[in-house]
Amino acid sequence: MVEREVTVTNRAGLHTRPASMIVRRGSQFASDFYIQKDGYEINGKSIIGVMTLAAEQGATLTLLFEGPDEEEAADALEALFADGFGEA
Repeated sequence: MVEREVTVTNRAGLHTRPASMIVRRGSQFASDFYIQKDGYEINGKSIIGVMTLAAEQGATLTLLFEGPDEEEAADALEALFADGFGEA
């Protein structure tokens, strides 16, 4: 299992567009992908799950990956957050 801590840097937080980007990117990998925030864990491949996090700018999230391509998935999702979803 690979675990990465990321911070939401874009001003609007995880609204619809970033949430869909997370789900699209996560779904490209075979590994299971989960996001944790404040003790709550959701499936990172579910748009409804990602939207329920209501993660605002500055929120810290833990990304969890488990599977055959977990390192590649972790790198790809971490880069997406670091880029601010193209909004920062």
